Amino acid sequence: MKIAVVGMGVAGAYLMNGLSNDHDNYVKGFERMPIEEHDAVCAWATCENVMQDLIKECGLKFDDYVLHEGKRMKVDISQSGKEHNSIDVGLKGMVTYDKIKLIKDMTRGTDIQFGVTPKKENLESEFDIIIDATGFHRNYLPRPQNETWIPCVQYKVKYHDKTPFDDFYLKAFPSMKGYFWYFPLENGYAHIGAGDYERKNNNVFVDEFLKKHECEVIKKVGRPVRISPPKNSEPFTDGRKTIGVGESIGTVYPLLGEGIIPSTWCAQLFIKHISDFNTYRREVLKKFQIYALVFKFIQMKINGKFSLFKNAVEVLKIYNHMKHEEKRYGMEVKLKDLIKVSRI
Repeated sequence: MKIAVVGMGVAGAYLMNGLSNDHDNYVKGFERMPIEEHDAVCAWATCENVMQDLIKECGLKFDDYVLHEGKRMKVDISQSGKEHNSIDVGLKGMVTYDKIKLIKDMTRGTDIQFGVTPKKENLESEFDIIIDATGFHRNYLPRPQNETWIPCVQYKVKYHDKTPFDDFYLKAFPSMKGYFWYFPLENGYAHIGAGDYERKNNNVFVDEFLKKHECEVIKKVGRPVRISPPKNSEPFTDGRKTIGVGESIGTVYPLLGEGIIPSTWCAQLFIKHISDFNTYRREVLKKFQIYALVFKFIQMKINGKFSLFKNAVEVLKIYNHMKHEEKRYGMEVKLKDLIKVSRI
């Protein structure tokens, strides 16, 4: 089988590794960014408890890529004109890691053409399956009718003196429309950035932070992040040869904006059901069913329609999900903290 994988993010890289191991397949990857510029708006934060097993399947050790092991995360939920308020979250496996190095190692020895965006008709004439792993862009799939996305900006910076924080830090924006992040890497390096649904706070807050805390800016990147769940990101296929995997079909946890682990899970499902697109679709919708509920919660907050009294059942369901999956999220989950966040 001849397979094209377009987009070398975490899902695309995992697919290149897994599909290329089957000698019955001819797999070729494509990435629109030149190899020397290959990057993404991603703070490189994930949960090592889950990633260890996922990366082991690629013949690699995730520990080799870990840059910072988190202990505590400060979540600032104070709003303008109100007294300072924050949540101290204990971390149980949250780390930052060298995402680009891991992608390179996962795809080592595979056939990838960088710096190109092939035309769909050319791919269709050459390949049996086209996998759209282009993330937000989903270049080869029809656009969803009612998608929601958040514009993001991120800087990689280097602090030559004291760093602003020793560990993870988040600043929530009003009505949960986004947040600012500071994620330490190693040796004074960090990723700082922000996403904001209304595009009001992301650049402003980041610029103020850069002025307040002197640093060397290494790189700036920016793009939208889709937070619509798979249920709201259909169709997954064009009905012919193209099928979506990862963020292309909404595998980003809306509450955190985290897509590394879910996109890898989605790639696993595709590999398992590569010969049956219908089963793949059903399994994706089942796997990420909770994302639809979380997205509904975020939508209500953004639109000013959320009431803790009226929507207590939804909040409790989200809490029960995350509490049961503490090892997956790499953090302590407390109901009182989720309630505090829901009141922003």
